[in-house]
Amino acid sequence: MKYYLISGEASGDLHGSKLIAELRNIDQKSEFRAWGGDLMEKEGAVIIKHYKNLAFMGIQEVILRMPKILKNIAFCKSDILKFNPDVIIYIDFPGFNLRIAKWAKQIGFKNHYYISPSVWAWRESRVNQIKKNIESLYVILPFEKEFFEKKHKFQVHYVGHPLLDHLSLFKKNRTFFKTNLLNTKKPIVALLPGSRLQEIKKNLPIFIKLESHFKEYQFIIACAPNIYLDIYIGYIKNTSIKLLSGQTYDLLYHSSAAIVSSGTATLETAFFNTPQVVCYKTDKITYHLGKKFIKTKYISLVNLILNKPAIIELIQDDFNLKNLLNSLNELLKKNELKKINKNYKLLKSKLGKKGASKKTAQLIFESLN
Repeated sequence: MKYYLISGEASGDLHGSKLIAELRNIDQKSEFRAWGGDLMEKEGAVIIKHYKNLAFMGIQEVILRMPKILKNIAFCKSDILKFNPDVIIYIDFPGFNLRIAKWAKQIGFKNHYYISPSVWAWRESRVNQIKKNIESLYVILPFEKEFFEKKHKFQVHYVGHPLLDHLSLFKKNRTFFKTNLLNTKKPIVALLPGSRLQEIKKNLPIFIKLESHFKEYQFIIACAPNIYLDIYIGYIKNTSIKLLSGQTYDLLYHSSAAIVSSGTATLETAFFNTPQVVCYKTDKITYHLGKKFIKTKYISLVNLILNKPAIIELIQDDFNLKNLLNSLNELLKKNELKKINKNYKLLKSKLGKKGASKKTAQLIFESLN
């Protein structure tokens, strides 16, 4: 069968690659065409557009890039018609994907959505679009099933979080300190400023100021695969901060604390039992509009799933050096670690077991047959 996948971020590329691998196990005659990245390509998909050129953050940037976005939408429709897939699989990326799904439904294509848009947080009206244009929705957060089925009378498949599949493959690097020429006597604070250039520009200038206040720690940045190293180097001149690429899980495993941009990284950090402060800042227009429409109390996935302030969140104006210094000081206290680990244990129990990619692949394949 012919599968067309559309994702627009690094996380979508990761989860899409796992889904492709599982579909390939089930369907020996499978053929994949995708909007994604290097990981999808490694699994055999023909990549039409790389996510590096797709992810835009904030209302202002979306408006400025609208001509490019509209051009991409037109190209996507044309490419789908040429490929003529048996199914289109959308992975998050709602602003783009829901537009394509509406068109594809009218043409007669089968639409399956893996990893739901965060309609429970804002733009709940999008649920009507999903109900109208999506045949099957595969949700990955425990509260999403109740949201769609009880509140909106739309049956969905809860498959668990695909991150668990990826984390289960982790094997610690026993030569981590030696290989990366790190100081074995200094504990580590990991800096995860995000996977988008806009996030890095807002987060990293504040993150790196921590080093001069915590001389007894070494600070290490986890570099995103889609960001050129020169971008990071420009920020860390005149510091002792180091860069690591492709070793985020090892870094989190060995870290005493982490400063994290909101997103999937908050869950990854929690799975390594690493205390964390979550930071988020966007342009003022996006933030003030968001405050009017966003319905959730929290911004991190950890707090959203637990429905309580289990980890510290510094949002917009609260995200400043003074608050970040105080928050990191709190995290590094021994009595905090016990409380954090208790919350992380509860989080893991709520997310359940691995197997999201395999479950989703089986459900898609069975529906097509």
